[in-house]
Amino acid sequence: MSLLLVELGYRENEVDGVRERVDAWSHERNHRLFVAELEGRLVGAAALACLPYFERAGSCGRLVALVVAADARRQVVARRLVDTAEAAARDSGCIVMEVTSARNRTASHAFYKSIGYEDWCDRSARYLKDLVPGATAGSYGARPRS
Repeated sequence: MSLLLVELGYRENEVDGVRERVDAWSHERNHRLFVAELEGRLVGAAALACLPYFERAGSCGRLVALVVAADARRQVVARRLVDTAEAAARDSGCIVMEVTSARNRTASHAFYKSIGYEDWCDRSARYLKDLVPGATAGSYGARPRS
């Protein structure tokens, strides 16, 4: 799993505790992790979180991670992982599915649009605030500080 996260853009030092985080993730009631294998090798993973809405009935499924090994892309692995995550989200009472993707990942944007996702950035803003100083600075999507 660590190697897949490095392919996704995480730095080596950010994936040191992957096994512990995956274990903690899998014990959360509203979280699910799906993996894809080809010929006995891990080639993809998708992580789903289901969050109940506050303002209306139902929940929102959030695809918090989707990664496919470079040599396994364009072989329907990502599509099957997303289909599996969406089915699990529906089964958990989710009425909407959400995913975010760094602006520089143009290939992933085309993929998400091809399977029915819409870019809502013109209708909704995303704000982050470090509760621990420097928490977002090491993120693969971090903005340079000026």
